[in-house]
Amino acid sequence: MRSVIISVVGKNGGHLASNLGVVELTIAMHCIFYSPKDTFVWDVGHQCYPHKLLTGRYKQFDTLRKLGGISGFTKKTESEHDFFDSGHSSTSISSSLGLLVGRDLQHIDGKVVAVIGDGALTGGMAFEALSHAGQLAKNLIVILNDNQMSISENTGSLSKYLSHLTMTSQYQTFRRRFDRMVDRIPFINKALTDFIFRLKRGLKGIIFRNNLFVDFGFEYVGPLNGHNIVELKTVLKRVSKINRPVVVHVVTQKGRGYSPAENDPATFHGVGPFCISDGTVEKFDTLSFTEAFSNAIVELGEQYKNLVTVTAAMMKGTGLTTFAHRFPERFFDVGIAEQHAVTFAGGLARAGIRPVVAIYSTFMQRAIDQVVHDIALQKAPVILALDRAGAVPDDGETHQGIFDISLFRPIPNMILLAPASAMELNLSLKWALQQQLPVVIRYPKSSCPTEHEAFSLPIVEGCGVMISDAEDSRLLFVCTGGVFPEVLEASRLLMLKGIQNDIYNLRFLKPLNKEYFLNIVAEYDAVIFVEDGVRIGGIGTFLESLIHVQFPKIHSKVCGFPDNFFPQGKRAQILEKAGLAPFQIATEAELLLSKTSVASKKVKVSL
Repeated sequence: MRSVIISVVGKNGGHLASNLGVVELTIAMHCIFYSPKDTFVWDVGHQCYPHKLLTGRYKQFDTLRKLGGISGFTKKTESEHDFFDSGHSSTSISSSLGLLVGRDLQHIDGKVVAVIGDGALTGGMAFEALSHAGQLAKNLIVILNDNQMSISENTGSLSKYLSHLTMTSQYQTFRRRFDRMVDRIPFINKALTDFIFRLKRGLKGIIFRNNLFVDFGFEYVGPLNGHNIVELKTVLKRVSKINRPVVVHVVTQKGRGYSPAENDPATFHGVGPFCISDGTVEKFDTLSFTEAFSNAIVELGEQYKNLVTVTAAMMKGTGLTTFAHRFPERFFDVGIAEQHAVTFAGGLARAGIRPVVAIYSTFMQRAIDQVVHDIALQKAPVILALDRAGAVPDDGETHQGIFDISLFRPIPNMILLAPASAMELNLSLKWALQQQLPVVIRYPKSSCPTEHEAFSLPIVEGCGVMISDAEDSRLLFVCTGGVFPEVLEASRLLMLKGIQNDIYNLRFLKPLNKEYFLNIVAEYDAVIFVEDGVRIGGIGTFLESLIHVQFPKIHSKVCGFPDNFFPQGKRAQILEKAGLAPFQIATEAELLLSKTSVASKKVKVSL
């Protein structure tokens, strides 16, 4: 099983370390429980590869994370063994409890098992669910996969607490030896084993009277060796007969069985294609936006002694590793707790510190209320750096960063920028540090395009820059920074046909200098808006409405993500599904231009 996972992830990329760590646990679960009658709910869902291999998807496993292939997360449409589409953390206990109660109300039999790990227990939602489950006293089984890791190394007092439970005295060694001795006693071994199991539970209630899970109303079993199938099967069989909520604490090694992943589980948490023989990971051929952010934030850290960075268990993924090593006292990893990260940053800002919160766009969705209430309402000068905005390759529906524009633009006091290059990202961060309002800077998971001289122009609030300025052009592209490379290629495709066109890079999605923008578009017959976000509530529909009021004769078109969720695939494949591939953009522009009447030679507007 490990060999198959390593081979496929080596070619396709994926979540390697966490899946290698749950192989024995998954096998034991499928031995004792009867999926799908008994339901497994995997938290985050990225550690479900062994589960997929055991539930009829072995032959399709080489299509993992490919367009039209199987997802890297649990997915309802794939199999009756997957009960929820998952991709964000700390949800499994809530979902499992709801499923269990719903079945009880309908008198449907079957166990519900929530598997939570990879730091997901640091999310507040998990504790809300534990509290409710303890009150209801339903026979929910929660398997805590304790591998001391989330995306980056686990931080905080909860991780230390679990480690303390894991290290509890020599009792564990004695217990295993004693169990083996009892198993050898003929005739009475089964009855004696059951009696000792009940006795041990009672003793644990006394010894661990301050056990967090016991306080929530759960039975606590563990810690167990998560790589001992025999022990896991024995305990899970006994636990399945307990008619109360129970936590089974299992200790696993992330990356088990593949030394590069064992030695560097953070890198191999979510990894692109790599060389299996030595674990060498493929990288962008050119500078990525994440690397550009990393370089810029370190440079700014040297200049601004009150600048701090905050992330939610994704130091490496957001490019903060170098900053953390250079300025450890000014780096804060709060664990998988995006809501806390945002409000914590608001408190830092009120104290006179300049916090930069780096979180993936998809995960920032979890903290919208905190952005509204604790940042925008307070006018707290927090910089929110949204990595993975727009189309996100490989991870599927749950990870697309296509909603942030529509989510953040309506919020008062918010400034929203979308840089198109490494230079613009650097300028955006420097500009944001001079503001006394919250600033969102969004950028994609992709290589930075080749720099254009316009990208180095100083930032002027509410204004963008003209990237190309062709003679006799009747067509204008207006784009967000994340999709600039696709727009540039579309522009060139039209140029090859002799269709002159210009590109205006917005830079600002909020606020907008409307007069400046309208002065630019006034000289065109056709304007096509292209954004790497959803059309509903996006910047394109807003700007199009301005044009229709001021210049009703100008033809316009908005190209953005339609009202759908988008599955896994490469960036280019996702954009093509959304109608945002360069050839599709060029086709839409050509059709739009064909609707216009012949216009006189335009008068160029000086920038």
